[in-house]
This record gives sequence, C-alpha cells and structure tokens, in this order.
Amino acid sequence: MDSRTHDTRNGFPASGPSGRRALATEAVHAGREDLVGLGLHAPPLDLSTTYPSPDSRGEAARLDAFAADGAELVGPPVYGRLGNPTVARFETALARLEGTESAVAFASGMAALSAVLLARGALGLRHVVAVRPLYGCSDHLLTAGLLGSEVTWTDPAGIEEALRPDTGLVMVESPANPTLAEVDLRAVAHACGSIPLLVDNTFATPVLQRPVEQGARLVLHSATKYLGGHGDVMGGVVACDEELARRLRQVRFATGGVLHPLAGYLLLRGLATLPVRVRAASATAAELARRLAADPRIARVHYPRIGGAMVAFEVHGDPHAVIAGVRLITPAVSLGSVDTLIQHPASISHRIVDAADRRGAGVSDRLLRLSVGLEDVEDLWADLERALGAEQGADGRLREEVAGR
Repeated sequence: MDSRTHDTRNGFPASGPSGRRALATEAVHAGREDLVGLGLHAPPLDLSTTYPSPDSRGEAARLDAFAADGAELVGPPVYGRLGNPTVARFETALARLEGTESAVAFASGMAALSAVLLARGALGLRHVVAVRPLYGCSDHLLTAGLLGSEVTWTDPAGIEEALRPDTGLVMVESPANPTLAEVDLRAVAHACGSIPLLVDNTFATPVLQRPVEQGARLVLHSATKYLGGHGDVMGGVVACDEELARRLRQVRFATGGVLHPLAGYLLLRGLATLPVRVRAASATAAELARRLAADPRIARVHYPRIGGAMVAFEVHGDPHAVIAGVRLITPAVSLGSVDTLIQHPASISHRIVDAADRRGAGVSDRLLRLSVGLEDVEDLWADLERALGAEQGADGRLREEVAGR
C-alpha cells in the first residue's frame, strides 16, 4: 500500500514530490508542528482539569456553539471533559495517520465503541449489522443490547440484505480478533450504501491499512494496543469525518468517557515509533507463522494476507498446557506490546461470547492467539518449541491416564 498520508488538518505544508508525507514522517511529526514556535522540543503535558474563564459571556457563546453541533472549541480550553490540549495533539496525529478529517479519543476502546452506538442511537438508528468474529467485548456489547442497540449478525455477502431503515451502523473487524480473518473492506463499504461503515483497525494499525481509503467512515482503535505499544496505557479512539466527530464529542462530554491527559501524552509518544514497531514485529510474526505451519504439533495456522504482528494457531493437543509451558512469552490478555503475549481466547478474551456463536465464528477451543513483540525470533521460537513439547507430554500423559482407566 502507499506509505504516504495526505495532509488533511491544520494547514501544515506537505512535502515530497507527491505532495504527501510518508507515514513514518507523519508518525514522528504530526501533532507536534507548533512546538518550535513554542520554544519546545517535547510535547507538553497539560494535567489541568479546569482553566481560567474571565470572559463569561464569551464562554457562554462558545459553549452554546459546542452544544449545538459538537464543533471543537476555538480558543483556550474550558474544562477537561470538553477537551484537553495534550489529548488534542494525539487526536490530530492519529487522524493524520488514518487519513481522516478528525479523531476523537476516549478512556478505552470500549468507551469509543459505546460512544459510536450512542451517537447513532440518538438519531433513532439503533440497528447494527455486524460480521463475526469481533473482539469478545464488542460482540457482547452488541448482543446484550446494553445501550439499546439491536444487532443482526451476517457474513460479508449478506450485509446489503440485512440493512433496514433504522440501521445506523455496519461493523467489521479486519483482521479479526482472534482468528485474523479478513474481509474485503471495499466490497463491504459498497454494500453499506449510505450507512456508515465502522472498521476496527486495532490489529492492522494505519501502518498496514487505512480503511477510509477503502470506503469506511469510522475507524476504531483500542489505543491500549499498538498505538501505545508498551502495555502501560489504556485508551480508545475513533478516526472519522468531522460530521461524525462532532456527535462523538457531544457524547463524550455527556458521558464523561474522556482520555486522561497522561494517557494522551503516552499515546502521542507511542505513535512516533508505531511504524518501526509494527514492521519489526510483523517480520518476526511472519517467520513464526511459517515455522508453526510446518510443525506437526500444529493443526492450523492463521496469519493475515496483509501481514501484521498477530499469529493464531490451533494445536492438536491441549492448548492450556502450551499456556502453562511458556517461560519467555507472557501468558496474558491484550496485545500490541513490545513483549510477546499468548492467550487462549475461548477461556478469556472471547469467553463472554456464547459458546456456539464463538465456535461458529471460528474461535475453536484449541485456538491460541500470539501477539508478537520485539524479541529475537530464535528466542521466541525456542520458547514455543519448549511449550509445545510440554503440551505434547501433557497430552500423552492424559491419554495414558484415560487408557489406564
């Protein structure tokens, strides 16, 4: 894919013969262009919850304008729930990387998705068409109807037929959590017609794909994962056009699901190394996927066509023994950190999904999900081999115990 991004915000000059700056350049500079004028090198961290407002008449007019259409406040900040300068830098940078007009940050990925559902529901558009698999908590939020939404599950070919007059959103995740299944985003966007398509781009990141270039109107990230990249910050963000962003800002203000300024600072810092981290981890993941596919202890390997740092694989034996057998790799939920993590989706991340629906989406009980970090590939492979050997031994002992009975 083209590794260059359009300059879409703030009027900053583009560079290069195509008039666009490379993704790696944007990752380092987006959201920071004013620092030289401020006499700063590192972005400042603003922890204020409130700000002086000596002109109360002027503040009233600004708040009236925000209440009317959710436009970003022009001028000094007012209150942390309305916006924060540090968080705004992260939003500017992420929008530039995804190629959208705007981005709106939240306290978590689930808070971001909830805001989208509430914003569409407020317009009377409570019906959602969705394709499995999705992240387990996203699946649960839609299925349980906790925010008043109603969901129709379908495969990509059935999207157009599933649309109704009250459909407010179509949602897909590609590559999907945890099977890494991919959908043709351009075809899906065409099937949506005028209905906004939301793509969860957490696994791919804008390094590997930018869904708006294929017709999506909203791009969701659990920023906790690759955008932060170090397992020490939680956040969520929706990149979209300004029309949709205005509704999301209003929901964020009303519900309070704001991103903490320190999280915004860490996420902006994480974006600077995002292309380097994703490409390095992806190269290791591709090699591990190749070796796993050739291993007789492995029943099936899932690795996306677009690449990435996630690998899923199904074992012939006991997946829990593999989890217990790793020493270098950390058995833990989440993903996208500099260290490699492994987990059993049917037990943890997708446990909240009905077992039949889970299996129907390809999340088998023997599936393991590996989030590959920045360690040396040989060290990771040695740890996996050791754990797979432990699994084979545990499975053999189990067969002996059963036979002895």
